[in-house]
Amino acid sequence: MSIYDFSFSTTDGRKQSMADYKNKVLLIVNTASNCGFTPQYEELQELYENYKEQGFVVLAFPCNQFMNQEPGSNQEIQQFCRLNYGVSFPVFGKIDVKGKNAHPLFQYITEQTSSWFGKGIKWNFTKFLVDGKGNVRHRYAPTTSPKKMTGDIETLLREG
Repeated sequence: MSIYDFSFSTTDGRKQSMADYKNKVLLIVNTASNCGFTPQYEELQELYENYKEQGFVVLAFPCNQFMNQEPGSNQEIQQFCRLNYGVSFPVFGKIDVKGKNAHPLFQYITEQTSSWFGKGIKWNFTKFLVDGKGNVRHRYAPTTSPKKMTGDIETLLREG
């Protein structure tokens, strides 16, 4: 099993395969629009703009499991991200990232990593950096500024 075996829904209900992102460096993030960390969308967009031509993609997965901080519809979330933060990277349909209904992608990436909190996701804006071969290489806490990941992203882009 690899990260490329998973698929998920786009905001309009179409299936999207992780295999479409083979050979890309990925930053997978569970997001929310009404969270204290929501301004990280701005830094995520900056990273995406700075490195997308080199094969870097941010993949955002809205989740409403943490104090109902993502209550909107998929369309409302898209509009919020574009209007407030100029987001142009993929923001997918809402999913669960923890518990018995956690999306299989998040079950997989949390099993590949752990934090001092354990394997599970404890809050919005937990971030996972995946290399071009599909290996989860780094996990970052919600409090970690996306700008602090620049060195790790550049290393993975150089590795190919």
